[in-house]
Amino acid sequence: MHNIKDIRNNFEDFKNSIKHRNIDINLDEIVELDKKNRNFIHDKEKLEMEKKSISKSKDESLFKKSKEISIQIEELSKKQKIVKDKLDNILSSIPNVPLNDVPVGKDENDNKEVIKVGKINKFSFKPKSHYELGEKLNMLDFDLASKTTGSRFVFVKDKLATLERAISNFMIDTHTKINGYTEISPPLMATDNTMFGTGQLPKFENDQFEIKFDDKNERKFLIPTAEVILTNMVKNQILNINSLPMRLVASTPCFRKEAGSYGKDTKGMIRQHQFYKVELVSIVENNKCLEELERMTTCATKILDDLKLPYRKIILSTGDMGFSAEKTYDIEVWLPSEEKYREISSCSSCGTFQATRMKARYKNRDNNTEFVGTLNGSGLAVGRTLIAILENYQTEDGSIIIPDVLKPYMGNIDKISIN
Repeated sequence: MHNIKDIRNNFEDFKNSIKHRNIDINLDEIVELDKKNRNFIHDKEKLEMEKKSISKSKDESLFKKSKEISIQIEELSKKQKIVKDKLDNILSSIPNVPLNDVPVGKDENDNKEVIKVGKINKFSFKPKSHYELGEKLNMLDFDLASKTTGSRFVFVKDKLATLERAISNFMIDTHTKINGYTEISPPLMATDNTMFGTGQLPKFENDQFEIKFDDKNERKFLIPTAEVILTNMVKNQILNINSLPMRLVASTPCFRKEAGSYGKDTKGMIRQHQFYKVELVSIVENNKCLEELERMTTCATKILDDLKLPYRKIILSTGDMGFSAEKTYDIEVWLPSEEKYREISSCSSCGTFQATRMKARYKNRDNNTEFVGTLNGSGLAVGRTLIAILENYQTEDGSIIIPDVLKPYMGNIDKISIN
């Protein structure tokens, strides 16, 4: 969430930066509400000083005036709260400001490729899609999931279920044993305040699955990503600088309505309401975000390097970045059936944007209090990694070769074949 003082003191810079996010913001309204809010505060402070002066007087004739002032202060407080709430509501719906090296653009068509890695396999046959392969193996069942739960769900069965679990375990082992992350097994629900902290609320409430409890005063949501719950582990805290950086990893189910994706990727596992993802989160000194972003992205791409899957890294344009991000790298894996790269990870630096909303701070080397920097990234999306393995490691008869690094997690079998 943006600090109104920063906007006020650097208005033209903010105006020029935020316009690249391609959103409709009435900056004049923000300025006017800020002015009204400060005027109310100023008027209240004058009245409070007058009341304080009266309280020191022994003149009983002024007591009535003191009561009148109290009523005036109360009325001003009510008016100020209405204005402040409206201002905060607008500020909370404004996305983060992009960094200067982020490509300016309208949407995904303006993203810039950074690098391509790995050799694309040239099949001697027409490669099948992951859902064709899975159904032929009788190990992906979309029809059954549709009957029991609805669209955009799947039953993963038998050896493919084992492979899915192997992928997750391999990722966690790599990130904890090699990349220096601490594994967390977190709650899968978050309060509305927690969802606000990382930027899912209020703007993206329609994308979330809300859980109805008897206690109507506290709203809870299924997590759309472990980023939400891991990042909020430091909310309302002042950390010791020696505890930074904090690097956390979790493998969890994630839940999304995908409200804006009607008609997209209706077949297969690309876009599901429930999916598994290994999430990376870093909490750092706020001047080390970009350094940490490069490190995190390298940790994510190491998984693809080890699996020997071809991929590319792109930097997202200002119009395609997520709400809380100041800079984002997407990692896209090659899918032979589509003959194109598809997103398998998104690694973002959020600067102090989320920390401001969460009130997550630390004491710097000079013992001054600052907001922490937060970063998050997929390390990787487990379902999409399963898709990539199915498609890139398929054989003509529909069998799936097991990548070497996953064999120890799969009982050292070489491939999955039709029974």
